[in-house]
Amino acid sequence: MASGWFKRGIARYFGRDADDALPLYNAVALRAREPHWYLDGAVPDTVDGRFDMIAAVLSIVLIRLEREPEGAGPAARITERFVTDMDGQLRELGIGDIVVGKHIGRMMAMLGGRLTAYREGLAGGLAGDPAAMDAALVRNLYRAEAPTDAHAVPHVREALRTLHERLAGLSLARLTLGELP
Repeated sequence: MASGWFKRGIARYFGRDADDALPLYNAVALRAREPHWYLDGAVPDTVDGRFDMIAAVLSIVLIRLEREPEGAGPAARITERFVTDMDGQLRELGIGDIVVGKHIGRMMAMLGGRLTAYREGLAGGLAGDPAAMDAALVRNLYRAEAPTDAHAVPHVREALRTLHERLAGLSLARLTLGELP
């Protein structure tokens, strides 16, 4: 019978350490699928729109995790979980092994760009910069085509800003358990 450290090492080698992030990732995915994003926020309820919404909520969570040094591990694991989920989604869509890696690379670049844009939109305290955040949302969430409903972008901005504010008061332990406020 294998010892505990050996099992943990093997699990880590094969990526099962990312299972620690499953509760938080599931909470992110559930939050991103809430109907208000697609109804009041006019986010397209498409494969791309759902990806963009998961990336937006995940970005807000990653911004919270980077506030403290202990958040680096959970941030890495939830990002690994995101990659695993996106890999599975691509395969379900019929994307073959040969090009899945390229798609994942593009998705990671997109996540990185969104993370930077949303971080800048939230900079300057909890008030943030509404114009910068709106521009980031139109560019990233709506794929550069602003919705016709003038209330959609402000709805999404305020919902993400509220999530950001509430995450600030949440302990890292509760957050990693998937307790999104």
